Amino acid sequence: MSAGSGGGTVRTAARVVAVLDLLAKHGPLRLSDVARQLELPKSSAHGLLHTLSLSGYLEHRDDGTYGLGLRLWQVAQSYDGIERLRRLLKPVMAQLVERTGETVQLAQLDGTDVLYLEIALSPHPMKLASAVGERLPAHAAGLGKALLAALDPDDARARLSDVELVALTPHTITDVNLLMRELETIRRRGCSFDNEEALLGLRCVAMGVRDTTGGVPAALSVSIPTPRYSRAVATDVRSALDDAVADASRRLGAA
Repeated sequence: MSAGSGGGTVRTAARVVAVLDLLAKHGPLRLSDVARQLELPKSSAHGLLHTLSLSGYLEHRDDGTYGLGLRLWQVAQSYDGIERLRRLLKPVMAQLVERTGETVQLAQLDGTDVLYLEIALSPHPMKLASAVGERLPAHAAGLGKALLAALDPDDARARLSDVELVALTPHTITDVNLLMRELETIRRRGCSFDNEEALLGLRCVAMGVRDTTGGVPAALSVSIPTPRYSRAVATDVRSALDDAVADASRRLGAA
């Protein structure tokens, strides 16, 4: 990207923010009012308002004015939902770290990715964890597989059939039919295991958390470096995670 095009992108982004701020402060306005108050050429203002209306961030009303759209409300609701999850489940995560001595992660499904929302780190000097805000392909992560398993099988297959199942390690499942069988096993077993599928040297156990609707808005995992992993450790972690997920689900209003 050239310096000029980069500057243009930043300028356009600044104008979008200015439009949203203006309408949030003053309410619905006409094109001429937006152009005048932001000191923009009418053609530039029209292009911004039209694009934002098409994407749902603005609403072009019958009286000719532009107001904030439904998509902004949806974005705000999504942010509120994430902050609520983090606030309610942080104590559960801290208790789970104390009980297992390992890193605990909270994530939700976004399309075919898993999005990390919160992390409580292990006290051990050797630990491997993702970062808050990081994404991984859901098929390659214990958290992702737990969340995919909570979907209707047809929904899960439809999502996974539309993307390439990239191999992050030699252990990643990259065949959709094999992955669907793995998801069925997870449903029966009640938890997901990541056997170095996302990162060599790291294993994890993950389970979905239910809310008041009976849905699974997020999942919790315990990550264990392979040198500390054994069948006995996995059994202990599964037991601790069972208790933590039950507590987390109660906090989210599950029956």
